[in-house]
Amino acid sequence: MEDAKIDQFKDQKYLNLETFRKNGQGVPTPVWFAEHQGRLYVRTMDGSGKVKRLKRYPRTRVAPCNASGNLSGEWVDSQACLVTDRATAENVNRLFNRKYGFTKTIFDLLNLLRKTKWTTIAIELS
Repeated sequence: MEDAKIDQFKDQKYLNLETFRKNGQGVPTPVWFAEHQGRLYVRTMDGSGKVKRLKRYPRTRVAPCNASGNLSGEWVDSQACLVTDRATAENVNRLFNRKYGFTKTIFDLLNLLRKTKWTTIAIELS
């Protein structure tokens, strides 16, 4: 993986994760993310559209963006998979806590009340 591909995500709060429907149509979604050892990680609600699409088709594209999804960098082809290792998922959650701080704490409290279950996604840039 080239450094330039991962470098555009440094100091960014959001990335646009594009997953693909059965018909090949892309579905871009701005999400929080964390980088660790050259991989990007996303957390999302279990059973979300992203998770369903990734189970079917792991090809993705990512680009840095703002909260509204407006790109601030170039699309990068990638492959994504669901993280099944609990220790990795917990480590990613700690990375999110460090990166997003108090905002994530509030977000977690609200989702605790909703009993939200989470899925962690690992993204490998092509």
